[in-house]
This record gives sequence, C-alpha cells and structure tokens, in this order.
Amino acid sequence: MTETARLSAGDTAPEWSLPTDNGDRLTLKDLRGRKVVLYAYPAAMTPGCTTQACDFRDSLASLQAAGYEVVGISPDAPAKLAKFRERDAITFPLVSDEDKSVLTAYGAFGEKKNYGKTVQGVIRSTFVIDENGAIEHAFYNVKATGHVAKLRRDLGID
Repeated sequence: MTETARLSAGDTAPEWSLPTDNGDRLTLKDLRGRKVVLYAYPAAMTPGCTTQACDFRDSLASLQAAGYEVVGISPDAPAKLAKFRERDAITFPLVSDEDKSVLTAYGAFGEKKNYGKTVQGVIRSTFVIDENGAIEHAFYNVKATGHVAKLRRDLGID
C-alpha cells in the first residue's frame, strides 16, 4: 500500500466534475468566486458520517454567511447519496466519486488505521478552497464529532 500525496496550503485544488445526489453534475469550476469547504467522508448513512453531515447542515447558514459553500464527497453511488440527503435533510450538495480518483488526487484515499488494522479507504478530510481554486487549509484524519465546530473556530466563524 502506498501513501497518497497530501495537499498543503497554497497548492492548486485538483479540478473535478462529479455526479451529485440529485442527478446533476457539479464541478469545482462551477464554484469559482466562492470559498468551498470540500469534506471527504467514508460512507453515507453510517453513524460518524451522519453526525458530521448533520453538523455541516446545522452550521450551513453561518458558513454561507461567511462566504463558504459546503460540498460532501464520498465513493457512494448518487442513489445512496440521495437517500442520505432525504433521510437527514442534508441541505448542501453531495458528490459521488465512485472510482475514488478525486479522493486520491486530494490525498483523501489511501492507507489508514481502522480498529488497529491498516486498510485502504477514505481518509476523513476537509479542504478549504479559496475563490481562485487554491487550497487554503487541508485537514486530514479529522474526527467526525466536533470537527465542524473546530473548523468554524479555525476559520474565525463564531
């Protein structure tokens, strides 16, 4: 297993065009001119990922007021993402990266520890991308619980 290259502040965010939970496509270019919080999570409708998505949902108004758009990315199929959105009233786009190419480009797929075993999988991560498509912050191995509150503090939103 190989270590995936990680992004750092100042790097250009890898471009992407992915299917969404509602059947549309969303591209990073569509979001130019706005700051983007792109967060990578392992699997829709699991306890940790639900907690994290609901935290983003509950913080969305203040994040948007501060100029940030939120997008969730996982390897789940669009149909599963649609169920997740409906079940938990997710109010921001969820994009599907079934081949994990975008997650890999962001350093959010690779070797990780899961219950003491080394496995290949999605590394729970959050990327803050500026209006011009550059990485402002790259947070890897974030916790599902409490991460949004920490992110808000790091961004000076509170």
